[in-house]
Amino acid sequence: MAEKSGNTGMAFILGAVVVALAGVIWYVSSGGEVPAGDEPEVQIDLPDGDGG
Repeated sequence: MAEKSGNTGMAFILGAVVVALAGVIWYVSSGGEVPAGDEPEVQIDLPDGDGG
């Protein structure tokens, strides 16, 4: 029975790796870019300031 438990743990870890890899591939193929570590992406939309 211990062997069965070990195989289940390995299958779970392998499945998590496959899902994570599929997510990275989808993100890159959909045109997303991995942001640089020292360059945060911030976008602020301000009103024109014409008062109305």
